Amino acid sequence: MSETMKKSTIYLTVIVAALGYFVDMYDLLLYNIVRISSLRDIGVPELDLEQIGLLLLNIQMAGMLIGGLVWGILGDKNGRLSVLFGSIIIYSIANLANGFIVNVWQYGIVRFLAGFGLAGELGAAITLVSEILPTDKRGYGTTIVASVGIFGTVVASLVGDFLPWRYTFIIGGSLGLVLLLLRLKMFESGIFNSIKNENIKKGDFLSLLKNKKRLYKYINCILIGLPLWFVVGILVTLSKEFATELNIQGAITVGKVIMFTYSGIVVGDIFSGLLSQYLKSRKKTLYVFITFTTIMIFTYLFLSNGISSTMYYLVCFLTGIGVGYWAVFVTIASEQFGTNIRSTVTTTVPNFIRGSVIPIAQSYLFFKAFYGRIWGAAIVGAITLILSYISLYLLEETFSKNLDYIEEI
Repeated sequence: MSETMKKSTIYLTVIVAALGYFVDMYDLLLYNIVRISSLRDIGVPELDLEQIGLLLLNIQMAGMLIGGLVWGILGDKNGRLSVLFGSIIIYSIANLANGFIVNVWQYGIVRFLAGFGLAGELGAAITLVSEILPTDKRGYGTTIVASVGIFGTVVASLVGDFLPWRYTFIIGGSLGLVLLLLRLKMFESGIFNSIKNENIKKGDFLSLLKNKKRLYKYINCILIGLPLWFVVGILVTLSKEFATELNIQGAITVGKVIMFTYSGIVVGDIFSGLLSQYLKSRKKTLYVFITFTTIMIFTYLFLSNGISSTMYYLVCFLTGIGVGYWAVFVTIASEQFGTNIRSTVTTTVPNFIRGSVIPIAQSYLFFKAFYGRIWGAAIVGAITLILSYISLYLLEETFSKNLDYIEEI
């Protein structure tokens, strides 16, 4: 293969990987957008909308937790491409079915399956892109994946506002099938192929738990992403309820909150990726963004009372910029571990973060019962921020790290 053809194939692989994450994020946030309208349509009582809505979100995240583990291990054992094909097939079927559900238990089943399918997308994409690009270009590649992917939520918010909720899920499933065809042009990571037939233990998730140093590093990779999912899982998902509590002047729709917040995340992901390349440091970049996130979370909760809907949406946009460090966060996790368990780590870490919405939501409901919606959210938000700062401090800098190595298991 000529150098020009090789570069073209690499660029195509990056773009198709990015489109996979686009579909991932489209679906992941689509449920939040159509949560209220879809639950009302299948007969859920008004008083149960918040409780049933959180239950279904938890079921979806449980699917992502289990799927993240399964796809991550398969990615290390069978290759990154095997995950990208298998995950999109399951996701597409689940979302097409989601357009035809008639009750809560059916909703729960398809949300679990969709979550399971989507769980493999980001980790496999970031692992593949990180391994096929030169060391000094990794940040650019993962930034493209994350920023294009996050834009899927903006599209979901627009589609959710203009189309009936059933059609939005059918569109998501159809996009997945189109993407499946595009993936026929992708190629496997050379770093993975170099150990594929070697007698090396691959995809051993338990090896992360048995080795104390490896376990601490793995846990720290997870905890640095907690503030991001607090914002998405609580402040965005329940934005309608928070807007009422904060006495926002003017109509607020969840779709617009998601559009503005995720537009901010797109900007943040692009800027954080470029900043990490400029500073030649993942850690310094994450410190900057987590600090800005801290400022914006408390701005959202305590300075928004009585403001106009326009200002509220601006706060959401800025908060989105703050948590727009998803690309750098997943990249630093991928760079921490060797080729034989890199897919396992890179796939499970973001899904454990997404799954963290379960304890975050339960903690929020617990503190809300004692201190009210605003202070309950503030306490949980503060806990996630403190944990992220500590964990980031304990991780090593990986910007210039050579990824062509294995873990001794």
